[in-house]
Amino acid sequence: MSVWPRWLAAVVFALGFLAATGASAEVRSLKLYHLHTHEKAEIVYKRNGRYDPEGLRKINIILRDWRRNEPTKMDPRLLDLVWEAYRQSGATDYIQVVCGYRSPATNSMLRSRSRGVAEKSQHMLGKAMDFYIPGVPLKKLRNIGLKMQGGGVGYYPSSGSPFVHMDVGNVRHWPGISRQELVGVFPNGKTLHVPSDGRPLPGYEQALAAYKARKGAGTPNIELASAGGSTKRSGGLLAAWFGGGDDEADDSADVATAAPAPKPKSVKPAAAAKRSNPPGIAIVSP
Repeated sequence: MSVWPRWLAAVVFALGFLAATGASAEVRSLKLYHLHTHEKAEIVYKRNGRYDPEGLRKINIILRDWRRNEPTKMDPRLLDLVWEAYRQSGATDYIQVVCGYRSPATNSMLRSRSRGVAEKSQHMLGKAMDFYIPGVPLKKLRNIGLKMQGGGVGYYPSSGSPFVHMDVGNVRHWPGISRQELVGVFPNGKTLHVPSDGRPLPGYEQALAAYKARKGAGTPNIELASAGGSTKRSGGLLAAWFGGGDDEADDSADVATAAPAPKPKSVKPAAAAKRSNPPGIAIVSP
């Protein structure tokens, strides 16, 4: 037998080992600027494949319900989703946070003012973030969210501070997307997203099979190339597979006081943190 197959196998193994080593040595951080509190920080939340408790704590604080000064434990999967979206966008600026956690009391208040606020918002579970990134076209950010198949994607281009919503609840999107536009995002048709005409694209069954395989294997629920979500809002098969969480419908009720967005460079993070944070907690850059 030729030594070529053995040599090739050794090379493949070595490359795989190096890739695994690189992934385990990865450091993940989020650059966050909150439009309401003016807090600004770059926070490392994951090192060597493991979540950093102190980094998670800092993110929980900066993404707290700013109206009630009430934090929660944000879902780490959301942080990975936003991190991947940021990476794919090629951004370098701070993520401009419109809304992170939203307490039940705040959600009830917003619902009393707007019929569009979801009764069981993913924001209440620490599983959602509304944001935009300077220099990144909003539609590009939305399309990245669709392709990742990490959960819900909302698109608000006409809000006071235009933003996207991303969550790790049901895989879905809103508002509806035309068939032509959806084909532009998924040329091969392999997507769980259903256009506004209600007819799945040709690769729907393949996308569904791939989704089931990832879920069954326990791999991260982020598709980097060829999948998305569903606009179906009435439960059924997709809801059974993708897990709970109502559509947000309209998060714009939470951005009225955020427009126009302040410029980060004029903010004094230390002073803002001292004024707004719970006792004994300060947001600082690592």
